[in-house]
Amino acid sequence: MKKLGLTFVLSAAATFAADLTGVVSDSHCGAKHKTASAEATKCVEGCIKGGGQAVLVSGDKVYKIDSASQDKVKGYYGKEVTVTGDVDGDTVKIESVKGS
Repeated sequence: MKKLGLTFVLSAAATFAADLTGVVSDSHCGAKHKTASAEATKCVEGCIKGGGQAVLVSGDKVYKIDSASQDKVKGYYGKEVTVTGDVDGDTVKIESVKGS
């Protein structure tokens, strides 16, 4: 009679703390606004008013900003910021925001 061995693999937590620098864009335009500008600010504000959600474009990556953190980026639409928070996959939960 053979014994069957089972191996369990524990995966590391996908959430990690990070400081990310990027531009606050919106879910409609995404990486289109990877450079801060007055034009980007106007567009992002319009898309947010139209129902879009704020996102952070950092390099080639677009991070969703969790719903509890959306108010923290008001006033930074279309602007470059550094956010401190927890990243879980493609979503960031923001603890603090600082304009660059």
